[in-house]
Amino acid sequence: MNIVFAISEVEGLVKTGGLADVGRALSIALANKGHNVSVFLPYYSAEKSLGILDNAQVIDIDEPLFSQSRVYNFNLLKAKWHGVDLYLIDYPEYFERDGLYGDAYHAYEDNGERFSFFSGAILHSLFHLKIKADIIHCHDWHTGVLPFLLHHNPDPFFADTRAVITIHNAAFQGVVALENIPFLRHHPAVLEQVHGGYINMLQMGIEFASKITTVSPNYAKELLTDLGSHGLHACLAKRQKDLSGILNGCDYSAWNPKTDVYLDQHFDADSLNLKARCKADLQHCFNLPQEARVPVIGMVCRLTNQKGFGYLLPVLDQLLQHNVQLIIAGTGDPAMCMELNTHVEQYPQRFAFFNGFSEEMAHKIEAGADFFLMPSQFEPCGLNQMYSLAYGTLPIVRGIGGLKDTVVDLHESPCDATGLVFYEPSGDALMSCIRRALLFYHEFPDVMTQMQIRGMQTKFTWEASTRHYESLYKSLM
Repeated sequence: MNIVFAISEVEGLVKTGGLADVGRALSIALANKGHNVSVFLPYYSAEKSLGILDNAQVIDIDEPLFSQSRVYNFNLLKAKWHGVDLYLIDYPEYFERDGLYGDAYHAYEDNGERFSFFSGAILHSLFHLKIKADIIHCHDWHTGVLPFLLHHNPDPFFADTRAVITIHNAAFQGVVALENIPFLRHHPAVLEQVHGGYINMLQMGIEFASKITTVSPNYAKELLTDLGSHGLHACLAKRQKDLSGILNGCDYSAWNPKTDVYLDQHFDADSLNLKARCKADLQHCFNLPQEARVPVIGMVCRLTNQKGFGYLLPVLDQLLQHNVQLIIAGTGDPAMCMELNTHVEQYPQRFAFFNGFSEEMAHKIEAGADFFLMPSQFEPCGLNQMYSLAYGTLPIVRGIGGLKDTVVDLHESPCDATGLVFYEPSGDALMSCIRRALLFYHEFPDVMTQMQIRGMQTKFTWEASTRHYESLYKSLM
């Protein structure tokens, strides 16, 4: 099949979150299966230092892209990347900026225009390069306008092209005032998409894509509820038969305790006792007492309410009264950072906080912690619980989204258990689950070892995910 990825970030090129991981892993997996895969990505400032682009071909799109109100002249950079044809949309006015979507905590005011143009530029490029796509796979709100533009494109060149959109996080929808999008403002069909002067770019993708996917089966179910859909319930209910959840895979080449370059000690399921050295190294890195029998809970995430800090912060004092060590690494809300730092000062022997992101620290926490905390408010898929399982670190999670699909609770199914799960969205429920984990750690070490080994033997591969996407694509051809 000829498959085109329309995506705003790809790991290894430019990344802010899990969307980029999918962009890399799925496109490469499809190419390895023999499909012709082209990835279209904006040419951001962050990509200009990449060695992969040193020999990139510059393609001049000699006919500019016209909208009703503006002419857009842009170029393409083309490079071969892991068996994939990589195309970068080069339009400095929109993409030559310090951030991908904003500065610090403020989104760029012209994001609607930037990514509407990006969607139009992809179709324009496909036409001029004569790339006849069977499937254009769009990702999140950034490319939500593309299915709308494809649907309303009368050119027979696109007659057999179908659009699929994947919702990675429905909380982010690209709701923008139409007056701020010159690229779309005078499109003859766009007024039907306007509500109160605004368009919802993700909703446009949902309405006009041939199929809609999301990143876990359980999140697909949640999207059909008022609470879980972030206001898109009615729109998604109309497309229910075209909505499916395909669980993301895990890149075990990067997350493998037997080969991880960041670890002080390698180990696997047959040498789990060596994990203790990783725990001691982690405690040393964060200046915590190197006490082998004190349980260590790790957490690596953005500091936002989505990640469950609304549940964790109110009970943090209670948690740190226990004989436990808690290590959190992440960036985000400045107020949350301040509160965490205050607790570090109060509990220097039990709590460490790293305000930033470090790949090395993330790997050390996954390997050295006994438990990994993910009390998310919502979690479309989640990857850290998969990493944790691979490293024999038991996840403590809230049973929502992809967390429910990937972690089996100790009480619900003792013979298959791989972690501990709570459901109620409250600090009390979280605290109860953590206490259950601590009691389990001290009273049933042999059972815990069995759970750790079971988790390490559990695999969520991209090969399995890719088969589902192939089947979905073929159903449209």
